[in-house]
Order: sequence, then C-alpha cells, then structure tokens
Amino acid sequence: MESSSTLEPLFAFMTYSLLRLEHAFKAIPGSAIVIRYVRSSYQNDPGRSVLELILLVFAIRTLLQNRTRARQKNFVKLTEKEIDELVDDWVPEPLYQPLDEGEQAELDTMPVISGPVGPKPKLANGKTVMNLASYNFTGLQGNEYIKERAVEILRKYGLGSCGPPGFYGTIDVHVDLERNLASFLGTESAIIYSQGFATISSVIAAFSKRGDIIVADRGVNFAIQKGIQISRSTVRWYDHNDLKSLEDVLEGVEKEAKKKRRPLTRRFIITEGIFENDGAMSDLPKLIELKKKYKYRLILDESMSFGSVGRTGRGLTELYNVPATEVDMIVGSMANGLCATGGFCAGSIHVTEHQRINGTAFVFSAAIPALLAVCASEGINILTSTPSLLETLQDNTRAMRSVLEKVDLIEILSHPASAVIHVCIRRHAYSSSGGLLAPGAAPQPSKHAKSNPAALTASKDYIEYDWQYEDRLLQEVVDEALAQGVMITRAKRLRGQEGWEPRSSIKLVATAALTRKECEKAAGVVKAALVKVLSRKR
Repeated sequence: MESSSTLEPLFAFMTYSLLRLEHAFKAIPGSAIVIRYVRSSYQNDPGRSVLELILLVFAIRTLLQNRTRARQKNFVKLTEKEIDELVDDWVPEPLYQPLDEGEQAELDTMPVISGPVGPKPKLANGKTVMNLASYNFTGLQGNEYIKERAVEILRKYGLGSCGPPGFYGTIDVHVDLERNLASFLGTESAIIYSQGFATISSVIAAFSKRGDIIVADRGVNFAIQKGIQISRSTVRWYDHNDLKSLEDVLEGVEKEAKKKRRPLTRRFIITEGIFENDGAMSDLPKLIELKKKYKYRLILDESMSFGSVGRTGRGLTELYNVPATEVDMIVGSMANGLCATGGFCAGSIHVTEHQRINGTAFVFSAAIPALLAVCASEGINILTSTPSLLETLQDNTRAMRSVLEKVDLIEILSHPASAVIHVCIRRHAYSSSGGLLAPGAAPQPSKHAKSNPAALTASKDYIEYDWQYEDRLLQEVVDEALAQGVMITRAKRLRGQEGWEPRSSIKLVATAALTRKECEKAAGVVKAALVKVLSRKR
C-alpha cells in the first residue's frame, strides 16, 4: 500500500503530461486526419504505431547525421607534410606477378615458325620439324584448292568485314557458310561466330539466366566455365564423364525442386563431345536418354570432335548414329575442324535466331573475313566428298597410340577415337620415398567421401597432384622431342583461374596430312623423349 501511494504522484504526472500532449497534438491543423488514418490503418494497435514512429525517427536521424567520417571529432587530422609522406611511402599492388624460372624458360624455348603452318613447318632457326601440335586433323591447312579459293575471294571481297554481323558485316558468303554447316550437321539452322573461345560462353549466357538450372560436367573446358559464370544460373556439377553421377544429380535437383516448391525454370545439361582437357569422350546416346527423362536441354560442345570424329567428321552424332536434332545445341570450332576461324552453334531456327539478338559475341564482334568463311565452306565440301581423310586420321591415331602405350611410366587419358592424345605421368610412378618425383609429391586423394554437386572441386574423384613439378618434367619432354625434330606441346592451363585443375599432360594431335609411317616415327621420338626424361628422375 505504501509503495502504491508513493507512485501515485508519478502516475498522475504522467497522465497529466500525456493529456497535455494529446491536447497539443489535436490543436495542430490536420491532426484529426492523422489520428483517423492511424486508427484505421493499425486497428487501434498502439504498439505497432509506436514501432512505426521509432523507425521514422531513426530514418530522419540517419538522413540528418553527418555521413563523412572525416568530419567526426575522433578522426585523426594529418598535416599536409604527413599526408605527403604517406603518399610517398605508399606502394601500389603490382599489375602482374613476375614470371618464375619455369615460365621464363618456357617462353625462351617456344618455337617460332617461319612460313606456313603445315604438317612439316620450318622453324625460324631453319630446322624443319614434324608438327603434332596443331589441330590440322584432316590436313585442310595445306590444301591447294582451298588456297586458290582464298586468293580468289581475297581479290573479290578484300580483307576484313569491318563490322558486326547484325549491322553491316554480314556478307553473302557468311549466309552460305551457315547454310552449309546446317546441311552438313543435319540441323535446321546454324549461326557462326568470329571467335571459337567466345562461342560457347556466349551461347550459354544467351539462354540460361539467373534462376535457371545448369547441370555440368566437372571437367568442362575453361570457356564453358566462363559461360556458366556469366549466366549467373544455379549450377550443379556431376563427376567427370560419369553418367551415373549425372543421373544422381538430376534426381537430386528434381527432389529439391519438389521439396521447396520451386517454379519451373529452364534446365540445361552442358558437356563436351571430346573433352579438351583430357580427350575423354561422352556417351551421347545415354546423355540424350537422361535429358529426355528429366526434361532438360542439352548443350554439346564439339570443338574437339567436329572434323575429327565420325565417317565424314560430323562429330559424335555421326559416330553414334544419333540424329543431330536430338541435341538442342551443337557448338563447335571452325578453327579446329575446318582450319578456318571462329565457331558455330547449330540447332533449330528459334535457337539460332535468338542468338542474333542476344548472343554477345555475335552482336559485338566483327564478322569473320570473307576468305575464311569460304575456306570453311570448302572444307565442309572436302570432308563430305572425301571420307578417306577421316579413315587416314583414325588409322594414324591408332598407330601413334600403339607406340606410346608401350611406355610404362605414362598413361593415356584420351579415348581411343580421339585425335587429340593426352599423355600424363602414371600414378604408380610416384614414390613418397623418392623415386620418380620428389618426396611428398605423390598425388593426394580427395578429402570428400561423397561428391557435392553444389561445389565444383568437391568431388570424391578429385586428386591433387604436384602439377608444378609435373609441368616442368613434361616441358623437358617437349623440349627433347623438338630437339629430335618433332613439335609437340604441353597442354596449357590457367592455373588458379580454372575451377577444376586438370592433370598436367602432353598433347599430341594426329593428322591425316602425315603418312602412317611418319606418325609412327614421330610417336617413337616422343616415346624416346619420355623414357629419357622420366628415367633420369628414378
């Protein structure tokens, strides 16, 4: 009772103050309107009104407060002399990292070709070598008829197109080439791009947007990785060339969508026909079966298989006898398969016409020169009329593999039908106590017991290698082979930029421009170089 009587004056004062405040507010013109609005809007809920009032005061305070830290009282003021000293002492971050010894040595020993790049080019030092480094699969690079046609078109059309295709760069020979590509592949339409690398990244970004779903192979090339990154889509990864893993990921995406009641979006499976990083080959019939079962669209990059696989070089669709219309988008390189330049995307008319407006590499790049477009068209005609070129290429590929398979310290990653042969150091060649490689350089198994589709490197099959050491060893092999008259190359990687670090490997490219005997001889030189370099490390 005493405590209540003690607080009564306080309550009386608060009641009086609130009444005075209410009377003062009502005396303001328009206050009745505000009161009616608050009562109707918040159903006479004083707590909600108070909260809104607090937020309003906080917003006004934020807007009115000083937003420049330099004007705050606790900010350290510097004299002009101190500022000048700090500026003089400041050292900016370098624009680039200096080359290490291995990188500098690689640049110093890089061969320079003097004259045409063919099966037997002449180097700047006057030495003639056999070329197993260029993508001259069917020998179109040195075809005399194509050379004559190129000179003829050069005289008629000049050098460049001087404009993007969508504005004033399209020439009749570009339209002819697109028609020839569509007819050759068996699709409704085709579109050509100026740069091979930019083709697939532009195609992906033209169709897949934020909120769409992409399911991609972990081993796809760097151009595909950049296209996926640009698209900003939701990405799920499956283990490299493992279609059981792909099906598990597709089922997981389906269950996740049902559980979270996500709206229907566009869905894509993205992979390569023959993988650029290791030469493995996809099982196209199984891919088509899965994409139909789970209602996905298939984007197939055939940059390495177009012009090198199949009876006439049409790629995996011809090799597996699958209609090209079963693949939603076939992307390829004319620089590799046709010894021209640029890339293409083949599919339905709606697919190609959409890219003419939304394909960034098509819209913002100058069209390919007319002479190279005609060279590509003539290359298609030669592949169609001369299937023996592909038979020779496949025969030379088998001959080279039969020689290299005899080396015990290496393993060949590529599929037997791949004209690009990737050779790497065999895993059992490592030794933790010395041996072939330095102690501690043995490959480390994956830290993941189960692959995580949401992370590119979180794969149960991922193995960490000492790629710096392997690169140095394989570069010695490349240099030794060049000294013996055979030009090969180490597969170049953008270490630290690629999401999935591919194995270090030597890349040999079979060609129909050389005879079987010449290919066997060249492979023998590479074999001897491998044995010589790797045996020294034992």
